[in-house]
Amino acid sequence: MHETAVVAGILGILERSASAESIARITSVRIKVGRLRGLDVRQLVGAFEIMAEGTRAEGARLVIDEVAVSARCPSCEETFETKGWNLACPKCGSTEAEIVAGRELHVEDFQGTREASDGA
Repeated sequence: MHETAVVAGILGILERSASAESIARITSVRIKVGRLRGLDVRQLVGAFEIMAEGTRAEGARLVIDEVAVSARCPSCEETFETKGWNLACPKCGSTEAEIVAGRELHVEDFQGTREASDGA
């Protein structure tokens, strides 16, 4: 299951970003995942819950925005959502379309609470 490797990477990004921003506790995380990544959303959520234990992200809500696969036809410049691996342009029928969305995998943003300051 490569979902655990993906979650480990996400937690590393969150840890570095939270540390740089003086975030003591991460409360929610939003990620974008393209369908071509072949990741199981339920497994991502489960792995995140387990692997976040003992980190700043423990108990954080994970929101996953799935990105559909879209392609652009170089012949007529039509952009369209694909069904499966069918890259035929619905406008002109060309089969030379290039994938323009669906490969995403990144942390979009996260929310948290800052560390208490020592000043009064």
